[in-house]
Amino acid sequence: MPTPQELEERIAQGIPGAKVVAEDLNGNGDHFQVAVQATAFADKSRVEQHQMIYAALGDAMREEIHALAIQTSTQAEHERSQ
Repeated sequence: MPTPQELEERIAQGIPGAKVVAEDLNGNGDHFQVAVQATAFADKSRVEQHQMIYAALGDAMREEIHALAIQTSTQAEHERSQ
């Protein structure tokens, strides 16, 4: 089962420049929450942003991760929410 750090690394590799924070929600390594901030999300719909994360995680989404809560933002969106 993947660790939060492994998810952070996979997403950061798949979306260069992304800031990623992952959390294991149940302690079993199969239910996670991720917050991803990336300039690559600009001009993309939420669905497209989530697809980018799924692509970065690859087979882990089909085989190891049973649930994934996703929060995405661009730098500008993050600054406006502060």
